[in-house]
Amino acid sequence: MPTQSAIVSRQMLWPFILLATCFAAWGTAANMTDPLVKVFSKTFSMSALQSALVQFSYYGAYFCLALPAALINRRFNYKTGLLVGLAMAACGALLFYPASQTMLYSHFLLALFILAGGLSILETSANPYVMQLGCEKSATRRLNLAQAFNPVGTNIGVFLAATLILPSLNQADNAHRALMSESQLKAIVSSELSAVMVPYVGMAGCLILLWLCIFFSKSPKTITHTHTPSRNLTSAFKTLYQNKHYRFGVVAQFFNVGAQTCVWTYTIGYTMEALTTNEVTGGQVLQYSMLVFLISRFIMTWLMRFLSGAKLLRIMALVAAALCVLVITQVNLLGVVALVSISGCLSLMFPTIYGTALEGLGDDAKIGAAGLVMAILGGAFLPLLQATLIDTLDTASSFIIPLLCFLIVSLYGHHTRGTKNTHKHE
Repeated sequence: MPTQSAIVSRQMLWPFILLATCFAAWGTAANMTDPLVKVFSKTFSMSALQSALVQFSYYGAYFCLALPAALINRRFNYKTGLLVGLAMAACGALLFYPASQTMLYSHFLLALFILAGGLSILETSANPYVMQLGCEKSATRRLNLAQAFNPVGTNIGVFLAATLILPSLNQADNAHRALMSESQLKAIVSSELSAVMVPYVGMAGCLILLWLCIFFSKSPKTITHTHTPSRNLTSAFKTLYQNKHYRFGVVAQFFNVGAQTCVWTYTIGYTMEALTTNEVTGGQVLQYSMLVFLISRFIMTWLMRFLSGAKLLRIMALVAAALCVLVITQVNLLGVVALVSISGCLSLMFPTIYGTALEGLGDDAKIGAAGLVMAILGGAFLPLLQATLIDTLDTASSFIIPLLCFLIVSLYGHHTRGTKNTHKHE
C-alpha cells in the first residue's frame, strides 16, 4: 500500500478551495458547450461535421493559448496566470450576448474561442499550482481531489443546458424549417439563440466574482518538488521532448480528451437514436453521465490509497473500451447504460495522466503543463472524425473512435507501471 500523506494541509486549505472553484468553473463551461453541437446543428440546419466546429473552436483555443499561459507562469507566477485566464474567459462568455443579436454562427464560434482560450490559461496554471500545494507524495491524489470538483461544474453545465437551452429548441426539423417564411424562421432562431446566451452571460458574472476573490487573496508559499534551477526555454523543450515518459503522457492525454469529448458530445444524438426520443431526454441522459462522472471521481481518489494511479488507469481504460463495444453493438437501453457508464471510467483519466506525466519535472513542469493542456487538441480533431462517421454511417458505429482512444490510454497505464520521470540536469 502506498505511503499515506496529507492531501491538503490547513495552511493551504483556502488556496485549495479557490483553485477547486476554478476547476468547477471550467467544467461548467465545457459541458454547457457539449450540447451546443446538437443545438447549432438544428438551429442553423447543419450537418454533424459542420456543427462539430463548436468543439474544434473550443479545444483549438486550448491548444493555441496553453504555451502563452506557460510563459506567463514562468515569467510571473501561477496566480497571475489564474487572473489572466479568468478575465479572458469572462470576456468570451460576455460575447455570447452580441452573438445572439447578430445570429451568426461565426460569432458564436469566436466567443467560444475567446472563452476557451481563457480557460486554457486558467487550466494550465491551476493544475500544476494544485500539485505544489503540498508534498510530492500526495501530489497526484491532491490533483485528483481538485479535479473531483470539475465534475461538480460539469453537472452544473449540463443542468443549465438541459433546463435553459435544450427545452427552448423548437421541435421543427430541418425539412419543416425549410418550408417556413423568412420571418418565421428568424423568430425561431432568435428565440433559440437567446436561450443559449443567458447561461453564458450568467457564467461571466461568476467568473468575475471568482477573479475578485483570487485577486484579493494572499498567495501561499508553494512547495517546489525538486531543486532544479530554471533554465532557458530551448533547454526545457529539449529535455521534455527527450523524456519518453512525458512524451507518451502527452499522446495519451490527446486521445483521452478526444475520447471524453466524443462520448459526451454525441451522447444526446446516440440516445435519441437508441431510444427514439428527443433532445430533452438526451440531455437528461447526459446529466446522468455527469453524475456518474462526479461520484466516480471521489471513488477513484479513495481507491488510489490502495492501488497505483497507473494500474487504475489501465483497468478503467480497458473497461471503457469494452463498454464502447456494447454501445456499438447494442443500440438500445443497454447501449445507453453502457454509454453512461463510460463516464465512470473517464473520471480518473485526465488528472492521473497529467500528474504522472509531470512527476519529477521540477521547474520544467511549468512548460510541461502547457504540453499536456495543448494535448486537449484531441477534443478538437477526434469529434470531427467521429462526425464524419456519423454522416456516412450512423451514430452507434462512430463510437469506434473513442474505443480506439481508450486502448491507447490503457497502453500508457501499462507503460507507467513502476516508472517515474527522472529529471535531467544540464
